[in-house]
Amino acid sequence: MVDPLYQKEILRLAAAADGAGRLAAPTVTATVKNPLCGDMITVDLALEQGRIKAMAHATRACVLCQASATLLARRAAGHDRSDLAAAGARLRALLEGTAGVAWPDGFADFQVFAAVAPHPHRHTCVMLPFQAAEKAFAAAETTV
Repeated sequence: MVDPLYQKEILRLAAAADGAGRLAAPTVTATVKNPLCGDMITVDLALEQGRIKAMAHATRACVLCQASATLLARRAAGHDRSDLAAAGARLRALLEGTAGVAWPDGFADFQVFAAVAPHPHRHTCVMLPFQAAEKAFAAAETTV
């Protein structure tokens, strides 16, 4: 029996692995780990005038983290740091059951992770790609 946590769309996203791999010439790279489960993701961003031109990820993680990374890679291009922060905050609110604001443009597909809300120990798995992207943006600002 499939756990209701692993909805078909989440499994499809993880299998699609859009953006998996590394960029040939990233502007910045960041790696984050979840110390509780061992998930690890490295995000490469190619930035142009503060906006994401391209994103890739090397993800050694559970299905939830892989699905979140795939969806973020699909949606990241054209967005800046504040866009990703807003989308991450909205996703965090969804997971914590406190969502009340609209999704930022282009990020409504993250609603698929509503199934994870009852599993607080898995929230970090879904958020890890956003944490890596934020760390990459922070690194880009320190190198400018």
